[in-house]
Amino acid sequence: MISRYLRVSVAALASGLVLTACSGQVGADVLASGGQGNSSSPAAAQQTPAAPVVANRAGLPDFTALVEHYGPAVVNIDVVGKSQNVADVPGMSPNDPFYDFFRRFGRPMPRGQQDMPREHGEGSGFIVTPDGYILTNAHVVSNADEVTVRLTDRREFTAKVVGIDERTDVAVVKIDAKNLPTVRIGDPSKLRPGEWVIAIGSPFGFENSVTAGIVSATARSMPGENNFAPFIQTDVAVNPGNSGGPLFNMNGEVVGINSQIYSRTGGYMGLSFAVPINVANDVREQLVKFGKVTRSRIGVSIQDVSAQLAESFGLDRPRGALVGMVEDDGPGQKAGVKPGDVILSVDDTPIDTSAQVPGLIANKKPGSNVTLEVWRDGSTKKLNVRPVELKEKGERVASNDSADQDETDKLGLAVRPLQPDEKRQAQTQGSLVVENVEGPAQEAGVQPGDIILGVNGKPVKTLDDLRSAAKKRNGKVVALLIERENAQIFLPVRIG
Repeated sequence: MISRYLRVSVAALASGLVLTACSGQVGADVLASGGQGNSSSPAAAQQTPAAPVVANRAGLPDFTALVEHYGPAVVNIDVVGKSQNVADVPGMSPNDPFYDFFRRFGRPMPRGQQDMPREHGEGSGFIVTPDGYILTNAHVVSNADEVTVRLTDRREFTAKVVGIDERTDVAVVKIDAKNLPTVRIGDPSKLRPGEWVIAIGSPFGFENSVTAGIVSATARSMPGENNFAPFIQTDVAVNPGNSGGPLFNMNGEVVGINSQIYSRTGGYMGLSFAVPINVANDVREQLVKFGKVTRSRIGVSIQDVSAQLAESFGLDRPRGALVGMVEDDGPGQKAGVKPGDVILSVDDTPIDTSAQVPGLIANKKPGSNVTLEVWRDGSTKKLNVRPVELKEKGERVASNDSADQDETDKLGLAVRPLQPDEKRQAQTQGSLVVENVEGPAQEAGVQPGDIILGVNGKPVKTLDDLRSAAKKRNGKVVALLIERENAQIFLPVRIG
């Protein structure tokens, strides 16, 4: 659902707090326009030298020069897409005023027999190259059918989603323009708690709003499985619509992308979090060059070391990541990692909490040599492990920037390779499992968990096989051979 994106952690539920991404819903009073801008309009000014923040007469920082220099590089992002199907009232959005009535008394419409209502959402972004590459949050554009970028000079451009990385909540979009103003990139590792930062974005649709605060903490670990960014915590006011906007330091450099907040109400309550810009830039480079982000894993499960566990293992204090499970024949087991080991460092980077480990390992190149320092039987031991590629939860059949988009993206499938143990358990010869389904594939009856065996009579084993077979279709229908509960069936998917 584009209008509001929520992520709730166990810890947040226990405390009554909700962790929410800060993308905005466009209501009747802040309705964003769409359409292609006039590319013949005068180009915006090029990036100018840094505008350091100076103190005013009261001794407080004056951010006006910074905003004047880099405000034009901050953009408003308007997204349009179909609302998600609701299990008890398919075809109707929960925002519909009659939703509750039909949920209680009505007769649900069969899937695919009623057009889903189109929903509007709004977020922010910032230009990083003069030819139109823009960074924003993944949750801003992840379900968008149409993306419109609006500049401060009121020009509008239809944007293309180059790629999305949900694990870091980073996305790259591209507009067809030249000589655009850009931001300057800073070094988040130099941030210190207590220093001033500002955010520019579009909270609740109020474009290019400026808010200021201080860094509350750095390298903050967030709950949830998508824990691959050491978040910057600030007290800068961030609200729905700020998602994807830049976080500036005192030198006018972008140090982060404003991503989410902790809140009991869904609005700002003093806790906002930004993805460090170095993490976002690495994601951007991989998405632009390869269309996906490659990460690594070592096949172990870990947990924090409490004071009691530290005492029982003979550690001087609670630190490190305690290994609970080691995957059979995985990289960790091959390197000699054992349950009960406490990982103290990864390539000489000290580990204070277990949440640091996934991000450090993920950023290593698959097959590279990584040194783990572990605590075992009262002493330290160094192990050399070679990570393997982390298979993403679900990979779209085609990215929005792919040349095959018109042929394959319309299937509406997100698939991933089956793991060897999954294949053994399912007793299948298939290699691809459906993780998410929407659009034509959903209307045809494809369900999450289905195993794809073939397309148009040809067997498929890999994602490339699926793309290729879908591209070579005859007419507007693709015949998917799927396996479900030990039964095989062809499902016709109309994509044209």
